[in-house]
Amino acid sequence: RERVVVALTGGPEGPTLIRRAGRIAERSKGADLLAVHVARSDGLTGADPGGLARQRVLVEDLGGSYHQVVGEDVATALLDFARGVNATQLVLGASRRGRLAHLLSAGVGMTTTARSGPIDVHLVTHPHAGGRTRRRPHGTGLAIRRRVAGFALAAVGLPLTCVALANLRGHLELTSDILIFLAAVVGVALVGGLYPALAAAVGGFLLLNYYFTPPLYRLTVAQRDNVLALVVFVIVAVAVAITVEITARRGAQAARATAEATTLSTLAGAVVRGERPLAALLERMREAFGQRSVTVLERAPDAVAAPDQEREDGAWRVAAWTGDPPCTAPARADATAGVGEQTRVVLCGHVLAASDQRVFEAFAAQAVVALRQERLAEQASTAAELGQVDRMRTALLSAVSHDLRSPLASAKAAVNGLRGADVVFDDADRDELLATVEESLDTLGRLVENLLDMSRLQAGALGMHLAPVSAAEVSTRALADLGAPGRAVVVLTPDDLPDVSADAGLLERILVNLLGNALRYSSPARPPRLIAGAVAGQVEIRVVDHGPGVPAAQREAIFQPFQRLGDRDTATGVGLGLALSRGLAEAMGGTIEPDDTPGGGLTMILTLPQAGEPSWPASWWSMTSHRSCARCASTCTPASTR
Repeated sequence: RERVVVALTGGPEGPTLIRRAGRIAERSKGADLLAVHVARSDGLTGADPGGLARQRVLVEDLGGSYHQVVGEDVATALLDFARGVNATQLVLGASRRGRLAHLLSAGVGMTTTARSGPIDVHLVTHPHAGGRTRRRPHGTGLAIRRRVAGFALAAVGLPLTCVALANLRGHLELTSDILIFLAAVVGVALVGGLYPALAAAVGGFLLLNYYFTPPLYRLTVAQRDNVLALVVFVIVAVAVAITVEITARRGAQAARATAEATTLSTLAGAVVRGERPLAALLERMREAFGQRSVTVLERAPDAVAAPDQEREDGAWRVAAWTGDPPCTAPARADATAGVGEQTRVVLCGHVLAASDQRVFEAFAAQAVVALRQERLAEQASTAAELGQVDRMRTALLSAVSHDLRSPLASAKAAVNGLRGADVVFDDADRDELLATVEESLDTLGRLVENLLDMSRLQAGALGMHLAPVSAAEVSTRALADLGAPGRAVVVLTPDDLPDVSADAGLLERILVNLLGNALRYSSPARPPRLIAGAVAGQVEIRVVDHGPGVPAAQREAIFQPFQRLGDRDTATGVGLGLALSRGLAEAMGGTIEPDDTPGGGLTMILTLPQAGEPSWPASWWSMTSHRSCARCASTCTPASTR
């Protein structure tokens, strides 16, 4: 598969190169698009971080990937990266340097082309090629006040030096005079940089020629040695001045790079540690730049293009903000960074310093990326929820189709038999068929009731009334609901068992489900037991069976709706009993946990708060969040803790 690499500098030609590379990749039958920026190893790159950030967003919008490498020689670093990713084509922008610079060195484009070998190199022209657009210097050099001080020192220091040397005439040779003037020029260069030093060098040359070089008081030189000495003086003075200027500019770049790196590191660290990257990024931007608010604005879908659109509130909508009430239009902000045509990141508080604009633009682009990622995460979450709902619906239809069909078929067969004229039933047979119809309809009623309760539980619409309830009395009613099988259950409850805070009807439903499940997997020789007791302000009701048990790794799965252990037992209901029981228990402030039965089997432990003990009121529980619980398709979390 072909790969197209485009080299970026952060300059204004970047979007043109990216789009051209995108078209090349598209024509190459879906080739991969990779963008790379080469940073200098000394960290003093002149690249605009805001421009690079915006270009990175454009690359990712086109389906490409962004990379950054470090290298002293740009051409070598580009080719090493291209060969490392097995690139077949390399896109470069035509040089922005002038003709004089081309005479001194070949440039990155020509050097890369000469060394590219089998890699095809595309040199793309653009409006900024050939020095047609003046490049903005990124280093500020010396401050204005230092340059003024340098000119003042040259204007005062050189005449004073001349007067001092004139008083020493006859004691010093011309060479010594030249060295003293050179020291004065170096001092001016250290204070004011290049331009004051050049002025001092010219002034020193004239003063030396007029006052100290024979013939005196004339701008002529009699001896060749003196001419050479004066020329060397000027050359050394200019060289020192240029060196000081370059050092000062590099120092300013290093200081600026350090400050930007510190700011970027602080902001990035805050974003990485935060749970919501966009909110953390905007808040750190507001603190770093000392603004009242930071706002991300998006162009309204129905906005009509107009010259004054930047001022119209209705043309923009607030996508995210932090701080004071958000800014509603770019023109109302104190600083603005545009990321594409549809998005603006604006600051309100005070005008941003020019030196901070680059960092602001870089983080504005990252804020837009974070906004897009947040929306993609929301879409993915919505898709996951829809997928879960679809899976649950499929499981529901699969399970209910059997459980509805079986009792309906039994009831229909019994009714058809009773209505038939070809068979005469005696009273016993008729009673048996009517009992079959009644049992089938009871089964259907329980199934529909469970489905409705689970739906209400997930929707937060399940009504309940918490009151002091006798667990022993509710247990007796639950056993009666189970009919003849319930008489086999062994009940062990103390006489002084305290009341529980629960809804009597819901508690009875829970016990019927737990006991019915225990009876289903117990043998007649070892019937289930119901054991109740008070523990630390709570009441525990244990439903113990000696059946096959459930492996520890699969215990949570049995509490999921429409799930049965192994998903193969289609004769035991739709799998709502345990899920519904746990949901009802947690809605009343209790829990249901499985445990091993000594000797084999499963013990279900229902824990409820004693009446009068502190517990979560039912009104505090957020039923609407029941859709995503790993236990019962619910997240039973007190609303006050969210």
